[in-house]
Amino acid sequence: MTFSDTELDQRLTPVLDAARTAASEVDSAARFPDEAVSALRESGLFGLTLTTDHGGLGGGPDELVYVLDRLAGVCGSTAMVYLMHVSAAMTVAAAPPPGQAKLVQQLADGTQLGTLAFSEPGSRSHFWAPTSRAALADGQVRLSARKSFVTSAGYADLYVVSTLGTGDDAAAVDLYAVPAERPGVSVAAPWQGMGLRGNASSPMTFELDVAEPDRIGPAGGGFQLMLEAVLPWFNLGNAAVSVGLSQAAVDAAVSHASGARLEHLGESLAQLPTIRAQLSRISLELAATRSYLGTAARSVATPDDTTTLHVLGVKALANDAALRITDAAMRVCGGAAFSSRLQLDRFFRDARAGHVMAPTADVLYDLHGKAITGLPLFAG
Repeated sequence: MTFSDTELDQRLTPVLDAARTAASEVDSAARFPDEAVSALRESGLFGLTLTTDHGGLGGGPDELVYVLDRLAGVCGSTAMVYLMHVSAAMTVAAAPPPGQAKLVQQLADGTQLGTLAFSEPGSRSHFWAPTSRAALADGQVRLSARKSFVTSAGYADLYVVSTLGTGDDAAAVDLYAVPAERPGVSVAAPWQGMGLRGNASSPMTFELDVAEPDRIGPAGGGFQLMLEAVLPWFNLGNAAVSVGLSQAAVDAAVSHASGARLEHLGESLAQLPTIRAQLSRISLELAATRSYLGTAARSVATPDDTTTLHVLGVKALANDAALRITDAAMRVCGGAAFSSRLQLDRFFRDARAGHVMAPTADVLYDLHGKAITGLPLFAG
């Protein structure tokens, strides 16, 4: 760590203020959270997990979890945009493309908003297995990829695009750093989602030539980068978003139950044993999930023989906990939860996204099961 907790809060506070002010409109109008993203650019938090050598802050998994937890509790869409930037930045930093020498620094200093363009209609939640294939033509690499969900589509400055490579290995994956301004980068359709309505997760097409120096890592090295540079940070961060949404739902439910009254009984909702029991259950589940999130973050920071299990398990566990917690919070608050006043409907809808976001919770449970039974993760 090169900065204190106080400095982290000082950087985060204006971002939270901007996100909080715009969150309801971002959700209702399904618009990109420009104000919060601008505040993130100015805060230095774009480089939170990048090393100081690259112009970053030198933070680690604990710091990322802290920021995403707090941010998701205010605006889930902003948190997801930020998580995808961090995931892209850590991938680029792991093997910087030689043709874009200043890219890592630009991702750190707020000049470039990055994101991942991995998921495809042909491979769906198996994000590690693109079906598009690059081709060699006149000394250039031709990308021809149709991506199904790209967070910050049309707003990002840089896309990390996956494709099957041009080599002899038919299954080898390459990653390319593709600047948004290049001709052939386009958004295929507007984003209309049930939750995370402001994160612009639109389908995109990439029909353009790139140069070998735009490639991230060695030829055919994309799969390894996905496992080593993308998966730990994305899964951990996605779990933190689920925890932040869960915390916001619990806080809203407790506040409402404590303040709302049954006039004919002269009691608050919280005086009903059934309501108290529901609040207790979701509070305890949140505490247990948060504790495991901390364990996983420490494991990613200092890898050991349990780290793979934590990386595979933490997103699935937190995603499913968020489903249960936000559902119970809605039931506790009854009809009031269906209005926008409590914002519970937003937390409820946003929490549904994590479970189906690749790698989905069900896929991760399967991989985790393979890991604990000694089976190969990506065979069969």
